[in-house]
Amino acid sequence: MNVNISMLIEAAKAVRMSASERAEQRSSFVYGNTKIENEKVTRDLVDRIAANMPEPTTDPGQSDRRG
Repeated sequence: MNVNISMLIEAAKAVRMSASERAEQRSSFVYGNTKIENEKVTRDLVDRIAANMPEPTTDPGQSDRRG
């Protein structure tokens, strides 16, 4: 693997997002993936649904990362 890519991957592993950053990332991921399947999905719809979802009970940065 390219050394620069390996360095970027290692740096990315150390990034810890705040709760609001994780929520924004999750919303962006959901929107991007559902829009592929259903063109009627809007960013506003995803944000409204996300606002009604309970907060995750675990910190994803603390999960068991394998790979």
